[in-house]
Amino acid sequence: MAENAARRIVVIGGGPAGVFAALEAKRTDPAAEVTLLTEEACEPYEKPPLSKGVLTGKALPEHAPTAGRGGIAAHAVVFEQIACCVAIDRVAHHVTTASGRRYPYDALVLAPGSLVRELPQWPIGMPRVHYLRTEKDARALAAAMQPGKHLVIVGGGLIGLEVAASATSVGVKTTVLEVGPRILARVCDESTGAFVADTHRRHGVDIHTGDMIEHVESKDSGIDIATKGGQRFHADLVVVGTGVKPNIALAVGAGLDTNDGILVDGNCRTSDPAIFAAGDAVRFPGPEGSVRLENWRHAQDHGMVAGRNAAGASESYKPLPSFWSEQYDLYIQGVGWPSAQPRTRVHRTVEGRPLVFELADGLVAYAMGISVQSELAVARRLIERKVPVDAAALADPSRPLRAMLR
Repeated sequence: MAENAARRIVVIGGGPAGVFAALEAKRTDPAAEVTLLTEEACEPYEKPPLSKGVLTGKALPEHAPTAGRGGIAAHAVVFEQIACCVAIDRVAHHVTTASGRRYPYDALVLAPGSLVRELPQWPIGMPRVHYLRTEKDARALAAAMQPGKHLVIVGGGLIGLEVAASATSVGVKTTVLEVGPRILARVCDESTGAFVADTHRRHGVDIHTGDMIEHVESKDSGIDIATKGGQRFHADLVVVGTGVKPNIALAVGAGLDTNDGILVDGNCRTSDPAIFAAGDAVRFPGPEGSVRLENWRHAQDHGMVAGRNAAGASESYKPLPSFWSEQYDLYIQGVGWPSAQPRTRVHRTVEGRPLVFELADGLVAYAMGISVQSELAVARRLIERKVPVDAAALADPSRPLRAMLR
């Protein structure tokens, strides 16, 4: 960068990581020329409503702009829509879009997000089959979710179950097919998952687990589905919710280090010191090795640190992960670093609602519960302050969690 010249910062990606990276870069260095590039033809919007309010007709993507009411432009950031980046020239320091336009940079932030995991039996573009990732996807699914139709959801994770809750609320018959032994296996323990499953069944959702789809036949009248267990379903529409994968094609093409994600250090810097990365597509140093997180809070916080560092700061990213999901009147929430095999798991009931703690060396490492927001706020502080806890006290609902902070 020439002396006294304004720093040129380019951010790729219109998700929360990219938006907050651009906003924080401009805030950190107001004199910088910050440009945000997105592939979509709209103002960046919040993704959580796509599987909820947008599907039920209670909200539209434009009702929740990520950058706030005034949008990106209100923050003095240059915003380019329909800008699909196809190449990074790390020597000349510029990005090229599909239209052939070049954007020079002194610092670059990659926040490409993730891509849906496409299943061979359910190719993208197959009639009546929906994947949910963008506002365009949500609008198409909402239009197809007519009362009396039969929706089959492939995958019993958070997104699939959020869609199930939305579908039943507008009168759509809903079936969930999960290949694993239970729903939400990646998110919570068996008893908490059973609590969620019971709620769905009470709302009329038909849940089938431990079975694999064997045959799919598309007809004019709908889609016939046969499982290896001998079950048969006729669907008017199908939603595939089997997770996402990191969008790393641009990074790979540029020769950056990747491994199931773009590799960065604790300052969000890639193997090229002029290029930073943040969000779903990134693998960063966690407490027990490199990790990749896929949730809104991480994308926002990671993007903010990447943006500040691209603008000249030198901050470390040390998150305390958290997530949430809304299904019916359930507010499913988790905070901390869960373990695949926790040493100690403690169950607590709060007015009939589950709250689960995972302990490591006498400290709370992770907490997850349903509609227990105040308790989880305390759990977050227990984790942050590394307060020693007694397992028996955690399990006893008559023992206030707040008292454990003292």
